[in-house]
Parts: sequence; structure tokens; C-alpha cells
Amino acid sequence: MSIILKRSLRTPGLLKQVCYSSSSQSGDATAKTIPKNLVEDKQTAVLQKENGVIFDKRPFKIHLDKDKTYSWCLCGKSKSQPICDGTHKNEFLKIKLRPIRFKVEKSGDYWLCNCKQTSHRPFCDGTHKQPEIQAAVK
Repeated sequence: MSIILKRSLRTPGLLKQVCYSSSSQSGDATAKTIPKNLVEDKQTAVLQKENGVIFDKRPFKIHLDKDKTYSWCLCGKSKSQPICDGTHKNEFLKIKLRPIRFKVEKSGDYWLCNCKQTSHRPFCDGTHKQPEIQAAVK
């Protein structure tokens, strides 16, 4: 299944169109592939339908290693964003959301979602560019 979201990014004096896609595309748009979570089918955290609190309206670039398992903060309350620090375990905060465990297929730099609204948890899919998310965080 190919998912294509086209967004326009404005930079001073330049209009750049970024295409987030699971398959490459030809043309003037810069094609970006959304990585796959290698342990997605081995956990139930992805079945959480709710989204967490919007932490930031921009994604976070982070270097990830191939054979390591990470926990992405879904609740939006972690102080070590975008990685979970266990804040959701505080019984006084009454947080029902749990972190998303994930692995990547190769070591490198990845963009992790910080708005917590992505459809491709934990990876950024450009959802943060929607006007309602941009307006939510000042």
C-alpha cells in the first residue's frame, strides 16, 4: 500500500514540496520513505487508538542503531522526548497511554514524531504540518 502525503514547506525565497511516501516517486518532489517498525507485529501498544499530548510541532532527528529496541513516548509527558522515560508510570498522573516499542532495519538518522499524531508510530509522516496541530502549540 502506498501512502502519499504532499506538503509544501516555505523557506525564505523558496517553496519546497516534500513527499512522504512508502514507495519512491519521480518528479520534482523530494521522495522520503517512512521507515517500518520491525517489532510492530510483536506488541499490542500499536492498538492504542488515542494519541498523546502534542509535545512539539516539529519532528525530532535522532540516530538509531539497528539491533537496539527503543521506546517512543506516546503520552507526550516524557522529559527525554521523543524517547520514553517512564513518566506514564506515575500513578498520580493517571496516564493510560503506553510507549511504542520499535526497532529499525538499519542504523542511521531517523525523524521521530513529536506531535504524537502520526499514523506511522513512531516515525514522522508530516502530520505536524496540519493547521490544527500548528495552532495547538505556540
